[in-house]
Amino acid sequence: MRILSLGAGVQSSTLALMATHGDIDAVDCAIFADTGAEPKAVIEWLDWLETKVNFPIYRVTVGSLYDDSLTVRRIKTGKNAGKLCVPTKIPAFIANPDGSTGMFGRKCTSDYKIVAIERQLKKILGINRFNGKKPVKCEQLIGISVDEAQREKPSLRSEIRNVFPLLDLYMTRNDCFDWMEKHGYPEPPKSACTFCPFHSDAMWEGVKASPEWGSVVHFERELQRLCKADDITIGVPYLHRDCVPIDQVDFKPKTNFKLHQLSLFGNECSGLCGV
Repeated sequence: MRILSLGAGVQSSTLALMATHGDIDAVDCAIFADTGAEPKAVIEWLDWLETKVNFPIYRVTVGSLYDDSLTVRRIKTGKNAGKLCVPTKIPAFIANPDGSTGMFGRKCTSDYKIVAIERQLKKILGINRFNGKKPVKCEQLIGISVDEAQREKPSLRSEIRNVFPLLDLYMTRNDCFDWMEKHGYPEPPKSACTFCPFHSDAMWEGVKASPEWGSVVHFERELQRLCKADDITIGVPYLHRDCVPIDQVDFKPKTNFKLHQLSLFGNECSGLCGV
């Protein structure tokens, strides 16, 4: 089977429509992992895309990244057992009391993208679990273009082979825009969680102009309030690398929004976000 990992952004949307047009080999289905933090424009685009492709699109979720990142929990085991903490899933920047900065660990891609997609893959393939010894059962198409080829990574599951058609075709993100325009399609939105700390300043300017801006500002303030009150966090979390409140950041985009990539996505695990 050929299954498209659909982020509903520029590259994966181009792959979906290329498969429908026959410009790449056909796919059997696509899987969209909804983190509960995508912009409204992406969900509306996904609704439209479903009417244009000739294969089913499964929408799956394991919960809301927004809500879960703002939930205080009590640690049950280990040296910090009994203490309250905010189990932040996103790589927020941290301003420490000594003046140094750091980042939270990141589990958003693994917990809200990979887990959700693999659960659906197991249903489609009719297997109960991955055991690392079975032969390949499907190809998973991932929309990584040549301008971010460093994100190409093999699957960790023996049953799944990751393939990258845009790399095979030497297509850049701009080539995807050109393909969409040539075939009379509108420009896809950028797929990324609204409050992702990996945003470039160009991307942040786009978020600031969107209906989600208020919820992003609220998210950061609430995250800071909860971390200040928990028993574990020492520093203050911020969504922007300048470590100032997001609604006070002087964004300085260096490139055209259409051309720009998320500046920290070279380290993004498994290449499944922002495509």
